[in-house]
Amino acid sequence: MNEPVPGDCPSTDIDPFSDEFLTDPFPFLTELRNLGEVFYLRKYQVWGVARHAQVTEVLHNHEVYSNAAGVGYSNLKKEEPWRAPSIILEVDPPVHTTTRGILTKILSPRALRELRDQFAIEAASLADQLITTETFDAVTDLAQAYILKVFPDSLGLPPDNRENLLTYGGITFDSLGPRNPRFEAAMNRAEQIREWVGANCAREALTPGGFGSKIFEAADTGLISEDEAALLVRSFLTAGVDTTVSALGFTIRRFAEHPEQWDMLRRNLSLARSAFDEVVRIDSPITGFFRTTTEETVLGSTTIPQDQKVMVLFSGANRDPERWDDPDRFDITRRTAGHTGFGAGIHGCAGQMVARLETEALLTALAQRVTRWEVTGPPAISLNNTLRALATLPVRAHQDAHERTNPAPV
Repeated sequence: MNEPVPGDCPSTDIDPFSDEFLTDPFPFLTELRNLGEVFYLRKYQVWGVARHAQVTEVLHNHEVYSNAAGVGYSNLKKEEPWRAPSIILEVDPPVHTTTRGILTKILSPRALRELRDQFAIEAASLADQLITTETFDAVTDLAQAYILKVFPDSLGLPPDNRENLLTYGGITFDSLGPRNPRFEAAMNRAEQIREWVGANCAREALTPGGFGSKIFEAADTGLISEDEAALLVRSFLTAGVDTTVSALGFTIRRFAEHPEQWDMLRRNLSLARSAFDEVVRIDSPITGFFRTTTEETVLGSTTIPQDQKVMVLFSGANRDPERWDDPDRFDITRRTAGHTGFGAGIHGCAGQMVARLETEALLTALAQRVTRWEVTGPPAISLNNTLRALATLPVRAHQDAHERTNPAPV
């Protein structure tokens, strides 16, 4: 790309893919919001939005701001992708209408109710195990261990080598950035993991009755092809693991930093779901995705030409003081409707209700057993071009004498 700097919006040298930004994006996001409704990222020659009003405007207008050229920096209509594009996230209607309809039917309220009890059993089992050890890593031993059990089980994946899901997710989210060292390192690992993913998304690899096999049942009706069914199963792998693991890690850190919020949850377990949404708002596991303009358009007072990438910063919108009172404050009673942590519009996260069920079960089990969280060592950030996550979070889970002698019900 070699376009001139636009004259009708502010431009900036802030690099949203630098180590400094990825380690702590929020001061930079404040700068970007303060620049105006739309800004221009000089280093990458793309437009960007970080205010809630413009982020939601873009996300709700898929006709003008398209997903079909990819949700990363690369334009998939001009560049060869490292893997076949997602047929749920990287397409627009009418293809998206068909695939989204399949997922909506599979993730019906009845199907989710059937999962609730199983999630609760697994959450209670893991919580009992961890509080016995008392000190553990809230990322690897809690968030990853739980999600790598319950989500692949619900999808119907084989039990072996599930840690590959984390590797695949990390590669996928890094690949959405520019061709920086993180992107190149991801591509160096991509071929081997792509073969594993392909084998495990095939019909014969999936357990009957899981979400995966139900997707292939849609292929049997002719709604999609066998190959498309495998791609739709693959989409679950990216959307259903890393982001939820990230949110759970941040959740425990937030509660360790704000014990009064943990006490509030323990007194009222019905706040578990809103607590999770508040973490997704304030810590935004996905920093942002890109959209591509299908025509020349005006956003705010800025004219954006056709076929241009626009970086849509969910994490900026989620702390916009024009939308949220005291946006940097963690409050599990906050009304979080309208946050963009799961995206918005027709491309909003299809599996967000599964993530809410998973985390609601785990937070409930932990709140019934743990009186206080203590961070016992420095947390480490996992740097990725798109995914915000902790790599480690060493903690101690405290119990009082009553809870040690009166175990929580399963």
